[in-house]
Amino acid sequence: MPQQRNSPTPDRPAEGRVVVVTGAGRGLGRAHALAFARAGAKVVVNDLGVALDGAGTADAAQTSASVPGPAPAPAPAEQVAADIRERGGEAAVSTDDVADSGGAARLIRTALDRFGRLDTLVNNAGFLRDRMLVNLAEDDWDAVVRVHLKGHFLPMKHAAAHWRAESKAGRTSRARIVNTSSGAGLLGAVGQGNYAAAKAGITALTLVAAAEFGRYGVQVNAVAPAARTRMTERTFAQEMAAPRDGAFDAMDPGNVSPLVVYLGSDASDGVTARVFEAEGGRITVMDGWRRAACADKGARWEEAELDTTVRSLLRRSPAPEPVYGAE
Repeated sequence: MPQQRNSPTPDRPAEGRVVVVTGAGRGLGRAHALAFARAGAKVVVNDLGVALDGAGTADAAQTSASVPGPAPAPAPAEQVAADIRERGGEAAVSTDDVADSGGAARLIRTALDRFGRLDTLVNNAGFLRDRMLVNLAEDDWDAVVRVHLKGHFLPMKHAAAHWRAESKAGRTSRARIVNTSSGAGLLGAVGQGNYAAAKAGITALTLVAAAEFGRYGVQVNAVAPAARTRMTERTFAQEMAAPRDGAFDAMDPGNVSPLVVYLGSDASDGVTARVFEAEGGRITVMDGWRRAACADKGARWEEAELDTTVRSLLRRSPAPEPVYGAE
């Protein structure tokens, strides 16, 4: 039987919710976990503790603890959980691999075993291995698509299985899933073919999940954030730099978290199957693929007809947004 939760208030919109945040040890995930805790949620902080390119694991950090010498720094997930507890919140730690079915299942089970319920899943885990396509190794393609795309699918699968069981037992949830896409996935990015493909897949996966999980009381949305993280502070160093004059820091990852908390709370009732771009103080609804100009001959086209027809359709259709990094 799931535990009852306290009612939200304007100051604490996630009061009593149990929230899982993947990739929560640093950057955006850390900001989201802390924001949910401030908003009253109990948070499961998930992070493997890997390097920017996915190398290393939390297990390696644990192994180093047995080696003589200075005590190792706490793993990223442990540190975030400690920060939450120091501020009076409740947090549990998961170092499970979200792109592994068993790891994703254990992650969801951690929330249920520790806090007795699950209300919100924020999929955020990921890393980069940037290369131009002609230089992109197959392993680098597989690794990035695995952690971003599969790492969204599996936690959603196991969370939704729980919410489906609750629905069948007559306990329809007010559950939320917030996925993390990217401008690279929406518009493309030179040198990030693997990452862009994975992030584009996440937007499509979000729409399918929203359609399938709605019957269980689950809303599914995605955010495409622009913020200063390990994945952006080098590639876009100038754009991501913090201002030195005390002005508004538009690239602070904490700027994105209020939208994620809103989408992950009861306040967003009725908002589902949407993708939002979030940067600084700006929130944009991304419109995605829509049918533009159309020509229907009512019969098979001849190749000789298509140049005139296609160019006419393009003149009557919006021009595409430019790919990031294109000259």
